[in-house]
Amino acid sequence: MNFENLDVWKRSARLSADIYKATAKLKDFGFRDQLTRSGLSVPSNIAEGMTREGDKEKRRFLDIAYSSLAEVRTQIYIGIDVGYLDSHNGQKWIEETKQLSAMLTCLKRKF
Repeated sequence: MNFENLDVWKRSARLSADIYKATAKLKDFGFRDQLTRSGLSVPSNIAEGMTREGDKEKRRFLDIAYSSLAEVRTQIYIGIDVGYLDSHNGQKWIEETKQLSAMLTCLKRKF
């Protein structure tokens, strides 16, 4: 299964890019760095997992991607609360992380 063909990979990569763009000018480097790293971890771990031979290894990397999504969602909530992130975009991203989590759960069940 080619990771580039997976909707969950495409959507998580798009979310990561959107987060990078939206936080590019944030002065709080620590927050920006943590959020962008967490966001980048999702499609990266999906890609790495899907290139592994064994099902156990695939699941392990998909679990990491799933956990990274929870990190991203938490950081978005905090970013909205402290005024770093636009509420409209933040809520849209929160919903996207929930949908991506469900998609990852379905994908993990295949392995």
